[in-house]
Amino acid sequence: MTDTPGWASPGSSEPPRDGVRPPADTPAAVPGPSAPPQATPGWSGPSAQPQWGQQPSGQPRWGQQPGGHPYGWGAPKIPKPGVIPLRPLGVGELLDGAVTTVRRHWRTVLALSLGIAVVAQAGAVLVDLLIKGKTGAATQTLRLVATLPLQLLLDVLAAALLTIVVSRAVLGRSASAGDAWRDARPRLLQLLGLTLLTVLMGPGVALLGFAPLIGYSAGGANEPATAALLFLVGLLALPVAAWLWIRYSLAAPALMLEKQGVMTALSRSRRLVRGSWWRVFGITLLSKLLSLVVAVVIAVPFRFIGLLLGFDSLDRQGLTDSGRQAAAMVIVMAIAGIIAGTLTTPFMAAVGVLVYVDQRIRREALDIELARAAGLSEYGDAGWGEQAGPAPARR
Repeated sequence: MTDTPGWASPGSSEPPRDGVRPPADTPAAVPGPSAPPQATPGWSGPSAQPQWGQQPSGQPRWGQQPGGHPYGWGAPKIPKPGVIPLRPLGVGELLDGAVTTVRRHWRTVLALSLGIAVVAQAGAVLVDLLIKGKTGAATQTLRLVATLPLQLLLDVLAAALLTIVVSRAVLGRSASAGDAWRDARPRLLQLLGLTLLTVLMGPGVALLGFAPLIGYSAGGANEPATAALLFLVGLLALPVAAWLWIRYSLAAPALMLEKQGVMTALSRSRRLVRGSWWRVFGITLLSKLLSLVVAVVIAVPFRFIGLLLGFDSLDRQGLTDSGRQAAAMVIVMAIAGIIAGTLTTPFMAAVGVLVYVDQRIRREALDIELARAAGLSEYGDAGWGEQAGPAPARR
C-alpha cells in the first residue's frame, strides 16, 4: 500500500529527529484509576505524613513496580501487524524479517524472482554459447560486459516489484504480482535513472580507480613497480566507492515508497544513512555474504554433477566434442543460477527495504504512521508505547 500515509515523507528539510522518538525499551504510562486520599480516624500527624490510601512521596503505589512499570506487568506489547515489530530493529530481526517475508508471501515473491532469474540466466547462457571460450583469458570480462545491460534492467525490475511486496508485508498485507506491477510501473523509468546514477557513483568510481592499471596492462607494458603503484591507486578508490554505495543505498526504496524524484530520493538516502553508515554497511555486507554462501552451496553440487556426467568447462580446449560439453555445463550451471537467484534476490530486496524502514523508525518515528496505516488505531501520537483502555488484568 504505497499510497498509505505511512510511507509519506516528512516533507521537511530539518535534520533527523533522533532524540524525538522513544527508545525501544522505554515504557509509557498506562492510564489507570488511582485511589483518592481519605482522612481516616486513627491516622494523624503532620501534613507531611501520608494518609490512608496514599503512599509516601517517591514510593510506588500498590501494584506498581519501581521503574515506572504500572501494575507490575512491564511495558505494553510492541505492535507487529506484519513481518517486523514496529520499533527499532536489531540485525537479527532485520534478517528474520526478510526471511519471514519470503516465507509468508512465497507465491508472489518466488514467482517474481523465478521469472527474473530465468531471463537473467537465459541471457547469460546465450552469451556463453556465442563466445564459447574463444577469447581466452578475456572470456570472463567479455561475458560480464555483455550481460551487464540485461542484468541492470532485471535488477531495476526486481527492486521495484519486490519493494512493493515487502512494504505491504510490513503492514500485514499481501500483494499479487499484478498488484506489484501496477504500483511499480509508474516509477520504473525513474528507478532506472536512479540505478544508473548509483552504479556510476559506486562501482563506477572503483572502475575509474583501476582504469590506469587496465590501460597500462592493455598497452603491453610490463614494469612491476609501475603496475604495483597503479594497483595501489585502484585500491585507494575502493573505500570511496563503498562509502558512496552505502550512502545512497536507501534511495531506491525512498523513490518507490515515498514517490519522490531521483534527486530527492538520493537526498533522503543521504539523510537516513547519516550517522549510521557503519551499521547500514555491516547489515548490507552481512546479507550479501549470506546470499553468496547460499549461491555457492547451490552451485557446488551442480558443478560436481556436471563433472560426473562428463561435461567440461568453456576453458577446456582441444577436445573433439568441447562445444557439446561446454554447452551442457553452461546449461547445468544456469539451472543452479536460477535456483540461487530465485532464493537470494527476494532476500536481498527485503533486507534493503527493511533497513530503510528501520532507519525511518529510528529517525522519524515512522512506526506511529505504520501502525495507523495498518489499522492499529489504539496507538496514539506518543508512539508504540502508548495504549488506551483499561488496565491489564492480573493473572
